[in-house]
Amino acid sequence: MENKWFTISVYSENNVGLLNRISGIFLKRHINIESLNVSKSEIDDVSKFTIVAHTTEKWVHNIVGQIEKQIEVIKAYYHTDDETIYQESALFKIASGLLFDERQIQNIIKDNNAQIVTVSRDFFVIAKSGRRNEIDEMHDQLKPYGIMQFVRSGRISVTKDEMKISAILKEF
Repeated sequence: MENKWFTISVYSENNVGLLNRISGIFLKRHINIESLNVSKSEIDDVSKFTIVAHTTEKWVHNIVGQIEKQIEVIKAYYHTDDETIYQESALFKIASGLLFDERQIQNIIKDNNAQIVTVSRDFFVIAKSGRRNEIDEMHDQLKPYGIMQFVRSGRISVTKDEMKISAILKEF
């Protein structure tokens, strides 16, 4: 089996220590968590973990099984990139002088459908949302001009097909 990108969705009660136990499941198998996001879900009092890993389907199946054994976990799913709609966000901090001195910076912002979110005397900040490769591409374009700071969010994702989590919760 070949390695592929998988998005794991974990619905759980919001309890202290669960994130540590989930990361331990990956650690034991020497699989890196490439991206992690935790937020409230579409269901009241239920949190959603969105975890991205690059591994085989066999390993991700085993990981999801181990995650579901955690008491606070209601249900966990895994999906390929083709089965989800996903985005990441990034912020780039760049020296202000470049915004006016380098016309190419403005072209990069426009061509990448990015936005300037703040401008100060010393720096300006660009926000970009999109797929990981789009953000990486913009990073590569801005790098020669000097990136003062860069940060990227974890993946946020929804499935193309209906998630059965609401029906499962109605049974309880």
